[in-house]
Amino acid sequence: MNQLKKSDYDKFPSITIDGHTCIEGWKNIVAKLEEACKKLNDGKIVIAIECYPGVYTHEIAEALFQYIPGAKLLDASTAMKTNDEIGKMVYPFVTDDPVFGYMTSLNLPDFFDAKKIASMQGKLDTVNEGICIIYGTGASLIAPKPNLLFYADMPRWEIQLRFRNKSIGNMGAQNQGAEFSYLYKRSFFVDWRVCDRYKKEIMNRWDYLLDTTIPNNPKLISGDAFKDALRETVSRPFRVVPFFDPGPWGGQWLKEVCDLDRGQQNFAWGFDCVPEENSLLFSFNNILFETPAINLVFAEPEKLLGQKVYKAFGAEFPIRFDFLDTMDGGNLSLQVHPLKEYIREKFGMAYTQDESYYFLDAKDEAFVYLGLKEKIVPEKMINALEKAQEKGDDFDAEEYVQKWPVKKHDHILIPAGTVHCSGADTVVLEISATPYIFTFKLWDWGRMGLNGKPRPISIGHGKGVIQWNRTTNWTKQNIINHFEKIAEGDGWREEKTGLDETSFIETRRHWFTKKVTHHTNGNFNVLNLIKGREAIVESPGNLFNPFVIHYAETFIVPAAVEEYSIRPYGESEDFECATIKAYVRTQNLIDYRIN
Repeated sequence: MNQLKKSDYDKFPSITIDGHTCIEGWKNIVAKLEEACKKLNDGKIVIAIECYPGVYTHEIAEALFQYIPGAKLLDASTAMKTNDEIGKMVYPFVTDDPVFGYMTSLNLPDFFDAKKIASMQGKLDTVNEGICIIYGTGASLIAPKPNLLFYADMPRWEIQLRFRNKSIGNMGAQNQGAEFSYLYKRSFFVDWRVCDRYKKEIMNRWDYLLDTTIPNNPKLISGDAFKDALRETVSRPFRVVPFFDPGPWGGQWLKEVCDLDRGQQNFAWGFDCVPEENSLLFSFNNILFETPAINLVFAEPEKLLGQKVYKAFGAEFPIRFDFLDTMDGGNLSLQVHPLKEYIREKFGMAYTQDESYYFLDAKDEAFVYLGLKEKIVPEKMINALEKAQEKGDDFDAEEYVQKWPVKKHDHILIPAGTVHCSGADTVVLEISATPYIFTFKLWDWGRMGLNGKPRPISIGHGKGVIQWNRTTNWTKQNIINHFEKIAEGDGWREEKTGLDETSFIETRRHWFTKKVTHHTNGNFNVLNLIKGREAIVESPGNLFNPFVIHYAETFIVPAAVEEYSIRPYGESEDFECATIKAYVRTQNLIDYRIN
């Protein structure tokens, strides 16, 4: 069966929500706002529109000015500290490192000037009647007990696109023209952490939610609709909205399999399950409302993750799935990920980026660099890397790093500290722990980034974490294709494929021509259909509607689902299909000291 015929990969998966409405367009939204105000029957009404960084607050202000000309409008950003004050405050967390910072301990009130807040509150106090609206990040700090609380959210992927088109800057900074790498780093280590903390504090109080992801096409739902949508999502298997990005080594496979823009040079990454950055789409009477997927983690952590995982990680989604496409492209950078102790000390992260490469596809001569060769001299390798970086010399990777042939359905395990690099002409399903930006590039084959500038190299960090004992023999014995049959039944078999024993992630592969029953055992599951055109996920007790998945699609099964089955469906009936499943090894969490 040809899996590369016309794609049926769903790029915009949505979850249907019944019993609620979604209002579209500023005119209709403002009409709803005015209707809600009338029900309050109060002479003076204070409305706070709290905004996540990246929201176009000028669009909100323009709409309010146009449709409620009599309202008093206050911009929360005017109560912030000065750019210089905020810059000095965040510097210890942003640092001078070109890529990495330190996870901030700051909170949203730290960005505001107490005197300016008091002044703005005084302006509110002078109003005796009518509608007062304060909008922007921190609006609900200035009006902590508003009559109505709106929240305008923004997915991180859209924020990154706005950074690239220079339409927004960092929170409390007029730096729209800064390099994307700086804007992203400051957001990752500061802005998003600060605002996520605050979001968790107030999300139970939201009266209404605004989706302004598409400029000038806003959507509004009630807080009750949002809560019901999250409850529906956590009771069934679901997908997040994937996004894709080109890169200097990118390939052509994702274009065909995921039906992407053929006019793009390439696509290097496909982020199919990174809830920190992906979105959820809710369908209310065929109107799509977009919200960051991390909101589900914040609102329903125990039902989603399971009690033990939630206790260990808190409201974080600890596993990610993404694609690395080098088909007709180039090698990834030669790289290494930090050890747990290093990532905690240097960057303030609680756990590290153990990962694996599952090869969805590979050409005949495909390969991976993995582990070091026997009897190499560490100092010689580091000197050669530094010389190549400083003087533009070539670095002979094959003198120091072992090169292994790979084929479709191989599974390569990459515990932190292992030097590695996927070669050209492969498609990797990367299964890893969520701290996804902590890649120390050692060598990038002398090429430039898509911006025409050298990509940042982190030899200084890398040499502090490379495990020099992970040489050829160790690598072969421990982290290449360690498949173990676990169980089998009528029309199916289950294999253990990893990960390394030092990781908290377990992966299982199922081959099946008939129905396979799965149990979450109080632990969320993440799966990808790695073989077969389509399959169907069903509830043995009819607790959720059947859920169809297609080749290469990743989906999440919440812990609360407990039991589900998967079988070939549609064009795949009577053919062999396969899934790869990842979950947390809850029995070893104390040993891993995640907390």
